[in-house]
Amino acid sequence: ILSRLLTMNLFVGLGKRMNQWQIGDVKITRVVEMQVAGGTKFILPDASREACQPIDWMAPHFMDEDGNLIMSIHALIVDTPDRCIMVDTCIGNDKERSIPAWSHLQTKFLEDLESAGYAADTIDTVLCTHLHVDHVGWNTKLVDGEWEPTFVNARYLMGRTEWEYWDANEDTSTYGSVMDDSVRPIFAAGLVDLVESDHQIAPGVNLQATPGHTPGHVSVRMTSEGVKALITGDCIHHPCQMTRTDWCSSADYDQAQGRRTREELLEKYVDSDVLIIGTHFASPTAGYVKRHDVSGYWLDVGLQST
Repeated sequence: ILSRLLTMNLFVGLGKRMNQWQIGDVKITRVVEMQVAGGTKFILPDASREACQPIDWMAPHFMDEDGNLIMSIHALIVDTPDRCIMVDTCIGNDKERSIPAWSHLQTKFLEDLESAGYAADTIDTVLCTHLHVDHVGWNTKLVDGEWEPTFVNARYLMGRTEWEYWDANEDTSTYGSVMDDSVRPIFAAGLVDLVESDHQIAPGVNLQATPGHTPGHVSVRMTSEGVKALITGDCIHHPCQMTRTDWCSSADYDQAQGRRTREELLEKYVDSDVLIIGTHFASPTAGYVKRHDVSGYWLDVGLQST
């Protein structure tokens, strides 16, 4: 219990809940772009209210009393002694998207990021777990009608397999011109490093291949002073997929592979001391994988519950 107290902390700022964890000498901070209940059936079609309500461990953090799933879109700042790494960059402002709630946003994400202690020019590394619309948006910002890099002092790390697939196979009718407004301008600025799926970003911070959601999808493993954590990316969109590992995302490139990856990851980390931090998990966002007494697994948020 003491170790969990030392590695987890919640604080309130900017009128919204933010999460922060200390993993040895690595600090991880969650900065939210948006968090909503309901409207998730398009991404998890099996997760109807009626199907979700019996999974009662999800309430109140990840599901409301009516069975609506709660999901978050946020960035995670991994602050190490050597690097200041942003993992995923959300949707972004001013982008034209086919999903109305994501189109032409005008959020205060950059201001919230700065209030959390991370002005845009202090980020020296951006890691995209994959190149979907809600993970690359703040790579760029609109300046005088042109898309320019948001994090001008950063190297942008993208998986080689991931980039090569989307460069050749983007379907702009699905979400909009994501590559053109949020990815290719970073290449044009000379800020991209293509990396392999086991790349070490910094001492104790490594990529882990978790394919299926996309061809080159990666998660992020951290180990410092004997404390361990994993940032999932979208190999698990929502905690409901821990108990119902068969519930696949409509956005999965390969649903069968995605399910295998999810089940292998959960089995690897069940009953371990590895803190699992969900890229779309609502606050409190992180916890420990436990076996469910009926089927699958569940996420024990433990001392983070408030």
